[in-house]
Amino acid sequence: MGNLSLSLSIYSYAVHLDQLRLQIVDEVKKSEKNPVLITKLMHTTLALRCKEIINDDLPVCQILDCWPTLKSQSQDYKPPPENHFYAVLNQHAPRLQSLFRRKAACTGNLSDVLSQLFRSYNLQQQADIHAQRAGVLHALPAYLYEDTSTFIKTWDMMHTDRPDISEVPLGLLLIRANSSDATFFCPEKTAVLVEGNMIIDFTTLADVFLVIFGPTYALHLSYPKCLANIFDFIQKALMGLEGGKLKPKVLSLKNDLLAAE
Repeated sequence: MGNLSLSLSIYSYAVHLDQLRLQIVDEVKKSEKNPVLITKLMHTTLALRCKEIINDDLPVCQILDCWPTLKSQSQDYKPPPENHFYAVLNQHAPRLQSLFRRKAACTGNLSDVLSQLFRSYNLQQQADIHAQRAGVLHALPAYLYEDTSTFIKTWDMMHTDRPDISEVPLGLLLIRANSSDATFFCPEKTAVLVEGNMIIDFTTLADVFLVIFGPTYALHLSYPKCLANIFDFIQKALMGLEGGKLKPKVLSLKNDLLAAE
């Protein structure tokens, strides 16, 4: 009798949480949403979301349909502190650019990649802080010998009606009104990609680099192995969020950065 009573209680609680989930769906559809209520309901239904994401291992597209707030900035996303991220990026951007440009002036495949990158960067009519951040974030993977071709995608809206993102498990999208080299650093819009879904859009590359930590956490995803160094550098060397041993290339860049200071 006790086991039956417990089972009925668990079932009733699950039904209750799903009713709250449906309330979230209804609230999101409203023209005038109640963000306080949505946040409260998202916190209350965390157990159900964890079960579906971790235990049931539902496809991301199904999770996003069930939890539409995950398609936008929400309380479930817990990226690094925004002001701190931009502050350390702004602080180190000049020194990092100096290191990258010095490498670009050398010879070799890496130098050729960085040289081409900065030729495009120099086409900026005005290299504001957003372009400076983007320049660092584009050059960083190359300097760490990592390939972003499967992670950072571009969509030239003048050439195609929709982006080719169906095969992207986790990545970033640069949305451009034209395909000039200058717009590579300052696109019209940027977005986070999860399993072929464009789930959050922002205005700058730094914004989506910051926010991508959120859906990775909320949807229980893994960072791309091909970009282990760049995430290691951002989280540990720049943000100081995690302890532990740095990967050799990351440690080398950190030491170069400290020496430059």
